[in-house]
Parts: sequence; structure tokens; C-alpha cells
Amino acid sequence: MYIILAILAFGVLIIVHELGHFTLAKLNGVRVEEFSIGMGPKIFSNQGKETQYSLRLFPIGGYVKMMGEEESVEDERSFSAKSPLRRISIIIAGVFMNYVLAIVIFTFFIHAFGYTNKIPTGVTPDSPASEAGILPGDKIVKVNGMRAFSYDNISAGIVLSNGNPVDISIERNGEKKDVVVTPKKNEQGQLLIGLNFERVQNPGYAESFKQSFNQTASLVSQTFKGLEMIFTGKANLKTDVGGPLTIVKMSAETAKAGIWPLLYFTAFLSVNLAVFNLLPFPALDGGWCVILLIELITRRKVPDKIVGVLNYIGFAALIGLMILVTIKDILFPVKF
Repeated sequence: MYIILAILAFGVLIIVHELGHFTLAKLNGVRVEEFSIGMGPKIFSNQGKETQYSLRLFPIGGYVKMMGEEESVEDERSFSAKSPLRRISIIIAGVFMNYVLAIVIFTFFIHAFGYTNKIPTGVTPDSPASEAGILPGDKIVKVNGMRAFSYDNISAGIVLSNGNPVDISIERNGEKKDVVVTPKKNEQGQLLIGLNFERVQNPGYAESFKQSFNQTASLVSQTFKGLEMIFTGKANLKTDVGGPLTIVKMSAETAKAGIWPLLYFTAFLSVNLAVFNLLPFPALDGGWCVILLIELITRRKVPDKIVGVLNYIGFAALIGLMILVTIKDILFPVKF
């Protein structure tokens, strides 16, 4: 049952993402030939007025197939016939919807459980923070170069330091100051610097909505930080990186803890999916946007053959990466 809930949660991410593409395609007058949830062999399909709605075997993605998406078609309702700006709006709509989903979930989650203020209300005497000169009320702006949108950025920056000195930018009375703090472990082995933060309980919906943007931005910055650590070799690929199997396992574990933890994890995955899709890589939404921006700037269409080759190579690379991380999940499962 927990695995089914995990798959359903992941399915929601796919539906929301593809619904964004579908809706903007319709609004821009593009003919959608197929709206598919899942990949691989078809399990179920229903032919609408002009769109075939399909459910496929493997719940690892989905797609919206538009007329003229893969090659130029002389039809005013084809994707290729629309202006670069209209096509960009269709492409980024999926990512936009993933952010919307995260913001909605975080709004209700924060309203129900509150949030931790990112401005410290106290500093423990003789602690690393005290020795660095941090005072209660100081606004923490950055931690090791990562902007502090929320308390989570501060906490993550301390944890990721592994006990090494941490560069912290603070703002006091309108003036910015940079300090270096070396975290210390407590008796439980947690890395701390001696700052105390207030927990805000029962925030109203307006405040919760505002904080949901901070929480979403916080996860975006943490995701980019994670990608940076992977590409620079700072992350342990065996223990810190997971694929589809890890996602399902983690979703199932959070489902055991209750519906709220599963919803929070769904929002977390939604932000990660949005960031990943915006990477300027062929076959991803970000890669499509780069091609369309080139067309917009040069006022010349990129040849279909070049686009096709780039997308083919990108898709093959993504499939290969998925196979590799799946094998890695089996041989070296992530512990959590």
C-alpha cells in the first residue's frame, strides 16, 4: 500500500507537469495529438475529439505529443508554426506547474505545522557563533555561498560543511558583514554553531503563502548546491545519489509516517523535477528553451535535423543515465 501511495504521489507530479504543457498548447492553438501518463507499452487509451489520452506501463514520466513538434508542419495549428515566444511558453509551462504544486502544498503544510524563522533569537555563550561575533537579530544572508531563503538553507549549509569552517554573510542594521564559523559536534553528533531560532506556530494563510515561496526558493538553491557537489566530485555517488528505486523507497517510507510527510516529500520532488527539467540539456525543457531562444535572437529557425539529432542524443543519454542510477540503486542502495 505504501509503495502504491508512493507511485501515486509521483504520478501526481507527472500529471501536473504534463498538464501545464497541455494547457498552454491548447491556449496557444496547438493541436495535441496525445497526452500520455507513463512511458512504454500502452495500458489504456481513450480517443478524444482530437487528442488521444493514454496510460502507459512504466510510471517514470509522461509526454504531450504536439503536431509539428518533431518536424516542421505547414499548418497554423502546428507547434512549429508558432512564434518562439509562444513555443517557449508551452515548454516552460510544465516546470511552472511543478513550482505551483510545491507552493500550494507548502502553504497548507506551513499553516498546519508552522515554520522556523531564519533570524536567530539567541546565541549560546562561548559557541562558534558567539566567538564569530554573530548577535541575536542578525539576518543571515548566505551560508557558504548559498543564499539563505529559509532556516533550511542555514541548517543545510552547516550540515554540508562536515565540520569545516563555514563562511556566513550577515546583515546588521543595513550593513553586511562576512564571518567564518567552525561548527562543533554535540553529544548526539550533530554539527551546531550555537544559534537559536524561533519556531512560528499557527501562521495565517497569508503568512503561510508568503513562507511557501521562501521554502520553494530554499529547495531550488539546495538542489543546485547538490548538483554542484555531484559535478565537482564533492558528493559520494554511492551514498548521496539515488535514482527511481530510491525515490520510490523514500516515498514509501514517508508514506508510513503519514499523509503530511508524503505531501511534503511530493513538494520536494516537484521542485527537484522542475530544476532538473530546466537544465540546458537536449531532450529536457531547458534544452528546448535554449534552441528557441537562439531562434528568437537570430530570427532564424534551427534546422529540424539538428534539433532531431540533439534531442535523440539527449534522450539516449538520459535513458542511459537512468539505467546506470537504477543499477547503482540495486548494488549500492541509499540508506535513510
